[in-house]
Amino acid sequence: MSSARKEATPKPTGEPWKNPGRARVRGMLFLLAMAALGFCALLPLAMLALGSLMSASELASTLGGVIEGGSGFAEAPLLPLAPTPESYVAVLVDTPGYHVLFWNSAVITACVLAGQLAVATPAAWALARFGFRGRDALFFLYVLLMMLPFQATMLPNYLMLNALGINDTLAAVILPGAFSAFPVFIMRHFFATIPNSLIESARLDGASEFAIFLKIGVPLGAPGIFASLVLGFFEYWNLVEQPLAFLRDQTLWPLSLFQPAIASESIGLVFASTVIASIPAVLVFATGREYLEQGIAATTRKDR
Repeated sequence: MSSARKEATPKPTGEPWKNPGRARVRGMLFLLAMAALGFCALLPLAMLALGSLMSASELASTLGGVIEGGSGFAEAPLLPLAPTPESYVAVLVDTPGYHVLFWNSAVITACVLAGQLAVATPAAWALARFGFRGRDALFFLYVLLMMLPFQATMLPNYLMLNALGINDTLAAVILPGAFSAFPVFIMRHFFATIPNSLIESARLDGASEFAIFLKIGVPLGAPGIFASLVLGFFEYWNLVEQPLAFLRDQTLWPLSLFQPAIASESIGLVFASTVIASIPAVLVFATGREYLEQGIAATTRKDR
C-alpha cells in the first residue's frame, strides 16, 4: 500500500527539478550581470577619487584632450604615478571661496529640511487621516505640483519672490524648497498605514488631535519622515537651476556651482572639490539607506 502511494505521488515537474544545472547557470549569469553593472557604476567614482590624487602636470598630460588649450587624446586616469594631496590642499587652504559656498549649501539644505519638517509633516497627516471635502482634489494638486518641472514654475516663483523682496537672498532658494510637495507625497503613504483602531482608541482615551499626531503619528511615521528628509538632502545639496535663477550674487551660490567657476588650468580642483562635496552625501546615504528603501517601497503601494 505504501509503495503504491509513493508511485502515485506526482513528481515535481518544475524546471529547476528537471534542469538544476540550467538554474545554476542562470544564477551565475545574473550575478555576473549585476557585477558588470556595479563595475560600470563605480568606475567613474574610482576615476574621480584617483584623479584627485594626481598632480596638475599628470592631469594635464592625462586629460589634455578635454581641457581647453590642451592637445592629444584624453586617457582614463587609472593609478596616479606619484600620489599627492596638492589638489586637496589647494581646495581647503588656498581657496577660501570654497568654504563660503560650502557654508551656503549647508545653510540652504538645513533650512529647507527644517521647513519641510515643519510644513510637510502636518500637511501629510491631515491628508492621510482627516476626511474633509476636497481632500482628494487637494492631494491631486500636490501630485501635479510635484510632477511639474522647475522650468514650468520658475517664472511664477521669481515673480512671487520679487514681490516679497527676497530675490538675490538665500531665502529665495529656501522658501520654495520648504513648501515642496514631494515630502508630503512620501509622508502621506506612511501616515495612511497607521491602523484606524489605534487612532480611535486614543480619541476614546481623551487625547486631542494634536496629541495623537505628536505621540502616535510622528513616531509611527518616522520612517517616512526620515525617507523624505534623506531624499530632500540629495536634492538640495546638489541644487543648480534654482540658485542660477534666483541668486545674482555669486557669494551666495551653493557648493554645486563651484566647479563651473573653476578655470581650465585648475582641473585638479574639480576632482578634489567633487570628492569633498560628495562626502556628506555618502554619509547621509549610509545613515538613511534603510529609510530611503522604505520610502521608495511606500510610493509603490496602493493607497488605502
